[in-house]
Amino acid sequence: MTVPLEYFVIVGAALFMTGAVGFLIRRNLLVLLMSIELMLNAVNLTLVAFNRQHVGGHTGQIFTFFIIAIAAAEAAVGLAIVLAFFRLRSTVRSDDADLLRN
Repeated sequence: MTVPLEYFVIVGAALFMTGAVGFLIRRNLLVLLMSIELMLNAVNLTLVAFNRQHVGGHTGQIFTFFIIAIAAAEAAVGLAIVLAFFRLRSTVRSDDADLLRN
């Protein structure tokens, strides 16, 4: 028994929407980074699900591998920026980031 493609797409869309809403509504920089990771993982799920339909190629899995590598780099750089911002301002709220102009 195989799981239909529609289930994967629905779960991927729900994950992506959860990440997008979290990114747009929340003001904590760490939550924003987690929301971006959630959206990237939703795309990964969708790519691997569509790759299951095309048995001959591995294009979806290759794209997923590169997205995971980019997400790891984004997390490392993003956390470094958040730590530097926290040391400077003692907060991780994105509303206070516009004060960096001075």
